[in-house]
Amino acid sequence: MSDGGDGTVGKALSVLDLVAAQERPIRFAELHRMSALPKATLYRLAQTLVSQNMLVQDPETGAYSLGVRLVRLAHAAWRQASLAPVARPFLDQLSAETGLTVFLAQMDYGYVLYLDRRNARDAAATFSDAGKVGPAYCTALGKAMLAYLPEDELEQALGQQSYYRFTPTTLGSAAVLRQALERTRARGYAREREEHEPGAIAVAMPVRAADGRVLGAVSISGTTVQTDIRRLEGLVPRLRQTVDRVSREASHWEFPVEGETEREGRAV
Repeated sequence: MSDGGDGTVGKALSVLDLVAAQERPIRFAELHRMSALPKATLYRLAQTLVSQNMLVQDPETGAYSLGVRLVRLAHAAWRQASLAPVARPFLDQLSAETGLTVFLAQMDYGYVLYLDRRNARDAAATFSDAGKVGPAYCTALGKAMLAYLPEDELEQALGQQSYYRFTPTTLGSAAVLRQALERTRARGYAREREEHEPGAIAVAMPVRAADGRVLGAVSISGTTVQTDIRRLEGLVPRLRQTVDRVSREASHWEFPVEGETEREGRAV
């Protein structure tokens, strides 16, 4: 099969993106409603991805979920080319001090790509979220990164959002999201107030290079049972310290850039 331009490979990756963004198994009919691909093309790609262990199809329900091959690739990417190894000790310290969960993420084609989750109270939860993909428009991590993108990149990222209403507080359009991003820049951090999941709240700040490029973001997250948004906002100065430390450490690295040869680990 030819893959000129985006071609077959690009279409297959778009299918993987859709499945990953749901964070649950998804049936073909729902996948078809969300995809711009013709039904026959979508089915053929989905079955090919299953045969390559990139997707798994439940034999009883027919629903698709991400396959183990993707997990292996995600962990390899984490080791080879992510911000996670640089940030890990700082995230551990922040989680230990706050008693809350700390996430690290990067922006990937308009989505939030989770690189690490640290929870001092659950030592087994080391890299369980590495490779997970989530929406940007309704998460603190996503808004923290979107707010500091150059206008051309922001415009592209806004067009990649689904604006699906997960909860009554989910931001439902690009115009509303732009207003939220202006508030994020004004206060210096992003908030998440049950916009993606009921009961989930967070504050986040971007990790930026010396030239202002957004390298990723760090969040302190909890539930409304554990804490409240006011307490999380009180932890912003401590979050800022962590982000500054990660940014300084990251200045010794040059991360892979789309379209360029991988240069992981080389000093800037």
